[in-house]
Amino acid sequence: MVLHGRTAIVTGAGRGLGRAEALELARLGANVVVNDFGQPGRDGTGAASATPAQETVAEITAAGGTAVAHHGDVADFEQARALVRLALDRFGSLDILVNNAGILRDRMVFTMEEEEWDSVLRVHLKGHFNTIRFAAAHWRERAKSTGEPVGARIVNTSSEAFLAGSAGQPNYAAAKGGIVGLTTSTAAALAKYGVTANAICPRARTRMTEDVFAAFQAPAAGLDPLAPEHVAPLVGYLASPAAARITGQVFVVHGGMVALLDRPRVAARWDTAKDAFSYAELDDTLTPFFAAREPGETFAATEVLGLRRGQGG
Repeated sequence: MVLHGRTAIVTGAGRGLGRAEALELARLGANVVVNDFGQPGRDGTGAASATPAQETVAEITAAGGTAVAHHGDVADFEQARALVRLALDRFGSLDILVNNAGILRDRMVFTMEEEEWDSVLRVHLKGHFNTIRFAAAHWRERAKSTGEPVGARIVNTSSEAFLAGSAGQPNYAAAKGGIVGLTTSTAAALAKYGVTANAICPRARTRMTEDVFAAFQAPAAGLDPLAPEHVAPLVGYLASPAAARITGQVFVVHGGMVALLDRPRVAARWDTAKDAFSYAELDDTLTPFFAAREPGETFAATEVLGLRRGQGG
């Protein structure tokens, strides 16, 4: 019960990853605010419903835990404010924020509509920002009033799509890349208040990834390597006091594996003895270098992780 007495918000917790994470945090002793807007379509369409969040709350309470449901849209600034306020009003504190809510509107970049771009950035990136903004303001005020670090935790959900690209998901890849930048910036801004912020890139079989992992059949017996339950323990760990020294990091996680991503490193460097390169010098220098590489060849990290283009949670 390493999280006993602590309160967590988990967004998108009615199904899939968020549900597994909420159950794990409750198992570790946390009070959980289960947020889910409850739309039936993975593209964010359909009427909102209170049922998914309430079902997760029912699972938690049936197992002896404590939870409350919130049915708001975290991409709405005021509803995100209300989510944080619910945690404070109901449990008297907020210690953990897990951002997981998201939708998909897949399309190639040359056919994508403006609304398909805006909606995905709104839910993923703005949704992460909104909850962080109000949680961070609360933690900053708490630290200033007590003079003590608050020991709070933020776990954001990115994707390997930001690293390897995903041809039919320019909106999703951009949003997930933005979440990494938001995470590292938040970690730097909140370190003085005793708040950590990290991101995970999960591979898990959920309704958002059913197409990606369709070829990977779940085993007839035993735990599916792509089950969300493989991801949840890392979230629980990052939310715990044991992870106090871990912040500004990005992890890849799936069945039986946790990998820490390195910051981008310089792959090659060229210098000129002059004040600046000329076009001719760049042609002489860069063209042979890239002629020896496959078009679009990127970070070696993709090879280490066994990642193919279009793969990732």
